[in-house]
Amino acid sequence: MATEAVDAVLLSIGADLPYLTGYEAMDSERPTVLIVATTGTPVLVIPLLEAPRVEATNVELASWQETEDPIVLVARALDGARRVAIGDQTRSSTLLSIQEVLPDVTWLSASEVTSPLRVRKDPGEVEMLRSAAAGVDRALERIPTEVRFSGRTEMEIARDLQTMTVEEGHDVAMFAIVGGGPNGASPHHEPGKRVIEPGDLVVCDFGGRRNYYSSDVTRTFAVGEPSPEQEGVHRVVLEASKAARGAVKPGVTCQDIDRSARRVVEEAGFGDLFIHRTGHGIGLEVHEHPYMVEGNETPLEEGMTFSIEPGIYLPGRFGVRIEDIVACGATGVDELNRADRSLRVVE
Repeated sequence: MATEAVDAVLLSIGADLPYLTGYEAMDSERPTVLIVATTGTPVLVIPLLEAPRVEATNVELASWQETEDPIVLVARALDGARRVAIGDQTRSSTLLSIQEVLPDVTWLSASEVTSPLRVRKDPGEVEMLRSAAAGVDRALERIPTEVRFSGRTEMEIARDLQTMTVEEGHDVAMFAIVGGGPNGASPHHEPGKRVIEPGDLVVCDFGGRRNYYSSDVTRTFAVGEPSPEQEGVHRVVLEASKAARGAVKPGVTCQDIDRSARRVVEEAGFGDLFIHRTGHGIGLEVHEHPYMVEGNETPLEEGMTFSIEPGIYLPGRFGVRIEDIVACGATGVDELNRADRSLRVVE
């Protein structure tokens, strides 16, 4: 805050609040706002009916009843502040109400203050992420023997993946992308009613949260024996993944990780079919800083955790993606996901 000349930080819904307090605000029309000023005890403005959920001892509670205006409490806690950072996920209605009563305040994004803290995980956080990664790794190993693909819809398979995610130790399954055949060429395909057929490649991207920390993994499966073309594309993606993972070490820039993967794909002639960044940071959120993308010259530091997920997408035909979570260790890559990356055949 001192570096950014910030008088106060306001945090509402989103990951910054539980990062600092252990309390995750409910996303509702009733605003919850943590005010962290440069001096004094942080104040948590919270609906009275939600106050019993707060176990944090490092904040002062300012609870409000249904007939009270919480913005008055926020403004009171901000008395004298002129430059205020507000959480990136805060509802616009909350921000607009605060701005109306504090028209002279200059606003900026709280991520400018909180990202430098959250982007480097301490050893305990890395172990939390390793535990979450191990859970989805175990689910991946169950897929070839427990999940039937042929004759079933993407939605049915997605439900199986989410069930196994929870069974393998997650508190909640947050998402499951299942793209079969031509749908696999859409990286964020929403599982639908398409029935998986023999000969399909199926992209399975899923994850959840365990003790607040996230998992995110992708493997591509072949329904029956894959064609030589399918095997060849998968081989290129696997080599791109290996190149990017091998490039991870302190001092290497985020864009260099992207370039390491992209170079392999481009040399194989598929450069224009790798249509997204190589990776994203992960922690309390599935997507957070740092991002492995061209133009991001941020150097890696020990404790940064992120995905490596090259992909090749042939429109109208099939797609291949391999995704793993890694940490930047003291001298090189620390692979948190270790499940088989080969093109495994399923029924």
